[in-house]
Amino acid sequence: MKKWSLISLVFVCSVMFLVGCNPRTQVKTEKPADTKTPKLDAKIYSYKTDSNGFDTKNFFYDNGKEVVVFDSQFTGQYAQKSIDFIRSKTKSPIKYLVITHPNPDKFNGMKAFQAIGAKVIASNQTNKAIEGVHKYKQYYFVKIAKMFTEKTYPQPGKVDIVFDKSHTIELSDGDKVELTELGTTGVSSNQTIAYIPSKNAYLVGDLVHHQAHAWLEGGIVNGQPSPDLQAWIQTLDQVGQMAQKDTKAVIYGGRGESAPAQKAIDAQKAYLKKAEQIVGDYVKGLGDKKGELKTDKANAHYTAIEKEFVKAFPSYKLSYMIRFGVYGLALSKLQ
Repeated sequence: MKKWSLISLVFVCSVMFLVGCNPRTQVKTEKPADTKTPKLDAKIYSYKTDSNGFDTKNFFYDNGKEVVVFDSQFTGQYAQKSIDFIRSKTKSPIKYLVITHPNPDKFNGMKAFQAIGAKVIASNQTNKAIEGVHKYKQYYFVKIAKMFTEKTYPQPGKVDIVFDKSHTIELSDGDKVELTELGTTGVSSNQTIAYIPSKNAYLVGDLVHHQAHAWLEGGIVNGQPSPDLQAWIQTLDQVGQMAQKDTKAVIYGGRGESAPAQKAIDAQKAYLKKAEQIVGDYVKGLGDKKGELKTDKANAHYTAIEKEFVKAFPSYKLSYMIRFGVYGLALSKLQ
């Protein structure tokens, strides 16, 4: 994927999101949570891209005999880098790839995993949403940002295993991964949660960005961004109720840090409430200039909103997520 400077993209139409370009690839092993039934050879790994891949993490659960992957990365190239990373850590075969929600950095790279024999699993809601989200994002990256051509933009594969409300991945030695489709709005139009009992681990995609700024575009519904932070908060409450059964539960989010479940949920809820206030107050303060959010002046406003978030959350990382993702929330305030 070509690297593009922020300067070359900042004046792009504000109704589509943009990409940060400060490459910095990092990989690390997440510290596993304490377990009720220890599996001494089981580990949870994470791979994180640079900002051209949206600083996205995908996770790998290696129980010593098999690997389950959670989310695929934005392009086939990034997916392959994550595959190379996990192969440097274990000889266990990659058996499954779980898509946690319908955003392109979660499903675009699925073909790379299918090419090595992994089966892709997604909820029925995610599977149905992929086509519309893919069309929306491809238009932006090809026609607006011109970062790809029609031929080079990633084409997601077809999901192999589709489930409705829940699905259990049965692994060796009685090990398992439990998937639950919450069916409610969060960072996207719907959300699947993965629970690994042996690791007290909840893998929640971008529903939680602990100590990192969130993507506030909203789910893509009928070709339009549809943010609903109150619904996102209610979805977090659902996860909190699920995690109550495990006092040692740890949440692994698509960006930011892993953290004890209730701590991560409470922090994310507080962040979203403040986000609603910051963006609402800013748009209201524009008065007669609100219409500028639909013009080429919009990016200056989004940069100003980013600065307000940095003031409110000085320790949080990835502030570019606000500058390029807040358009969805900001435009919703015009309605």
